[in-house]
Amino acid sequence: MSKLLEVTGLHASYGDFRVLHGLDFSVEKGGISTLLGANGAGKTTTLRALCGMIKRSGTIRYDGNDIGSKATEEIVRMGVAHVPEGRGTFTGLTTEENLECGAMTRSSRAEIARDMEQVYHWFPRLRERRAQQAGTLSGGEQQMLAIARALMLRPRLMLLDEPSFGLAPMIVQEMFSILRKVNEEEDVAMLIVEQNAGVVLELADTAFVLETGGIVMSGTAAEIRDNETIRAAYLGY
Repeated sequence: MSKLLEVTGLHASYGDFRVLHGLDFSVEKGGISTLLGANGAGKTTTLRALCGMIKRSGTIRYDGNDIGSKATEEIVRMGVAHVPEGRGTFTGLTTEENLECGAMTRSSRAEIARDMEQVYHWFPRLRERRAQQAGTLSGGEQQMLAIARALMLRPRLMLLDEPSFGLAPMIVQEMFSILRKVNEEEDVAMLIVEQNAGVVLELADTAFVLETGGIVMSGTAAEIRDNETIRAAYLGY
């Protein structure tokens, strides 16, 4: 596989406070990578920097193109979908209206309708609740809706921030199973920020461990999972 996302020397700041200190990492085309680390390590900031949402420097190449100076809207139109922590669904709109919002950059109504059916195939719960206001969905259903809405963009790369946060273990397993299907069936690459290391390391191909804004360890998911330090810090054994 070749690299879809290649990041070199990524720095990012909030005002004068620097959070990221020269990150180097990549995501393969059709691959799944995860960013692990404690709260405050810089994981969410990394995703926000990749999307152009905060001040950053360094080189960010997506599908061979330098996107380090592009605006968020341009990056989205290139096929990068961001699913933020906290879901960010439009609570006053129905499930289906939320999904339609995900396709706002697209023009073909026939393709949008086809993709809506595909999303409902992956997320049958959402089909059952297509006319229900998003604010009345359960936490797990809202997270599924946030992911499904991002898929309506037809992305090549998804950036997912803490998709399992606050969800019951059974829902987490269901959701990660769906993410695997999406990856395998549509060849969508993913970069997942996740505190639930045990679950995400079963899904991911590669992993990067952040501490205080720097990558301190990287390797295949199996290598990271088998590392004694990682097991003690994140897996609890």
